[in-house]
Amino acid sequence: MTTYARIDAPSSLVLDQETAPDELSPGQVEVTITLCGICATDTHNYTSGGQIPAATFGHEWTGRIARVAPDVTSVAAGQRVIACVGPACGTCAMCLAGHADHCDTAFAEANGVTPDAPAHGGFATSLVVSARRVMPVIDGLTDVQAAIVEPTAVTFHAVRRTRQPLGAVVVVQGAGPIGLLAAQHARHAGAGRLLVIEPNEERRAAATALGFTDVVAPGDASAAWIQDVTDGLGVDVLYECTGAAALLKPSSEMVRRGGTLSLLGFPMTDSTVSYGDWQVRELTVIGSLAYTHDDFVGAMRSLADGSVQVDSLHTATIGLDGLAAMMDELDSGRTSQAKVLLDPTR
Repeated sequence: MTTYARIDAPSSLVLDQETAPDELSPGQVEVTITLCGICATDTHNYTSGGQIPAATFGHEWTGRIARVAPDVTSVAAGQRVIACVGPACGTCAMCLAGHADHCDTAFAEANGVTPDAPAHGGFATSLVVSARRVMPVIDGLTDVQAAIVEPTAVTFHAVRRTRQPLGAVVVVQGAGPIGLLAAQHARHAGAGRLLVIEPNEERRAAATALGFTDVVAPGDASAAWIQDVTDGLGVDVLYECTGAAALLKPSSEMVRRGGTLSLLGFPMTDSTVSYGDWQVRELTVIGSLAYTHDDFVGAMRSLADGSVQVDSLHTATIGLDGLAAMMDELDSGRTSQAKVLLDPTR
């Protein structure tokens, strides 16, 4: 019997139960969930009453394979796995057109809208998914690290898409989990100077603890840093990690002519920008959402070799019965939590 969390109304969830199928369909695996991370997508889903597909409510999970369908050979019972997306399918319209990095099938998997998507996500004791959706955990990762691979892959994907030049002057706006992960990937990718901008004092301290020496609140301090380091030209790359629509225009204004604005945070409202300013200054604007199969491989390797550190981001572990209260806290904007993990056995 599987127990799982389901959103039943705005800012409300219930715990339901379902019986796992006696036999798995071809290509399926059953995973016993060990840990599942909570992210902003989950809180948006919770407060909106479930406007995002149900399969994505709890998409940062790790667990062990409980059983596999007879035709599955990629993983075996007892193996530790993480949630991921499958390789490029080779048959969708994007793949056939030669755009395998934007495979429609993998993108649909990331968004929980494939025909075989589960009826619920990883806020559960177990989950039946396509074998395409799991990847073995590489040696050396703890369960906590494995549970944070998914957001690490999100930020790995973004920095890789940005093609940040070696020695670049970089700003990371926002020091939540996504910002702190993006900053570490940017550092690993060879940033020459890197500034983290964050209004929350505790999050600034978290950035400093990860070895970032240039960490400031928004305003005069960040403007002075950019003036000093770039002689007023503006930075080479800015990663916008807050998702605050009002910050899109001022973020672009920190970037030098010919520089790059990389968008990771997802705004829930429309943004106002000066298109003419972007054109005159020949800005490159990179949008990034989700990931590809190989981003998970790179993300796990970066965790295994210590290039990216996530243990300090993990601030709490809760059980299923504490999920609603934690969602309320995370949505309040008055929380000190960074990355909260759910252990369904608690």
